[in-house]
Amino acid sequence: MPRFIIHSSELDTNQTQQLSAELGALQKKANHFQTQSIDIDPQKVKQLSQKLKIDINALPESFEPSKVKLVISDMDSTLISIECIDEIADMMNLKAEVSEITEAAMRGELVFEQSLTQRVNLLTNLETDALQRVYDERLSLNPGAEDCLAGLKQKNIKFALVSGGFDFFTERLKQNLELDYARANKLGIENQRLTGKVEGKIIGAQAKADFLHELCEQLQINPSQVIAIGDGANDLLMMKEAGLSIAYHAKPKVQEQANTALNFSGLDALLDFINA
Repeated sequence: MPRFIIHSSELDTNQTQQLSAELGALQKKANHFQTQSIDIDPQKVKQLSQKLKIDINALPESFEPSKVKLVISDMDSTLISIECIDEIADMMNLKAEVSEITEAAMRGELVFEQSLTQRVNLLTNLETDALQRVYDERLSLNPGAEDCLAGLKQKNIKFALVSGGFDFFTERLKQNLELDYARANKLGIENQRLTGKVEGKIIGAQAKADFLHELCEQLQINPSQVIAIGDGANDLLMMKEAGLSIAYHAKPKVQEQANTALNFSGLDALLDFINA
């Protein structure tokens, strides 16, 4: 019998009545509600979620919350609220052009590696000071990120940040947020200016999935003990390998393929799956 997570700490009378009628009797947990229900049309659940503006997710029967040991997360538009490359491009008055390519890549309409090469080339000769300006002036965590990370630390669950973006940002976030692991692309730099190239192998969809397996081997855990969260098409291979995948305010293609989706909640709602 499917178990549903209702990602809200408080429900009004109307919400309680509608949820109970559709999904069955509700059980209050620390910061969310749960219910078990006979098989119900997933489309009907989506419609109810949209109507009430509350995230509702069915837990996969194979997922065991108590065994989770690792959360692996995308960076841009997942852990943080911006797409770093778009904001870097804004320093050259190229944000509209680069953002269009970024959006198409995240929707899965372009090969990620090719799209990144194209976008980075547009940044040629930009002074590296622009990267620090983006970090200082424009980068912010998405709502609930700090509570999510604190909750994971309390349960001794490791957190890995993996990005098709740049290690300039992932490494600073790793240090400032005390993250366990981070991996991203390295921008070529000469004479304090960007060369317009990425150094080494590009961190694309397959590299993200490979990183998940690398960490599983290092931690001596099974991929079923991993939660993967992302928003773009280049996260899908990684998400398919995990015991639970979460589409976070994601592109339609990602929402269609992920186990679960968070469209109204902040990142702290990830803890609802672990505390289920």
